[in-house]
Amino acid sequence: MNTTELRGKWDEQKGKLKQKFAELTEDDLLFLEGKKDEMLGKLQIKLGKTKEELNKIIEGL
Repeated sequence: MNTTELRGKWDEQKGKLKQKFAELTEDDLLFLEGKKDEMLGKLQIKLGKTKEELNKIIEGL
């Protein structure tokens, strides 16, 4: 998967996450290359979910 496809998929998932969790902001879901773990850590804190729970939620979108 190239970067354009990856970013397109993330934009779609980001919209679904914002629908499911209204408290999330654009900054919470900012995907920067090499910063995935940092973003997931912020989401864990904000949503009170484990890394495994977040992965399941994202995979289920």
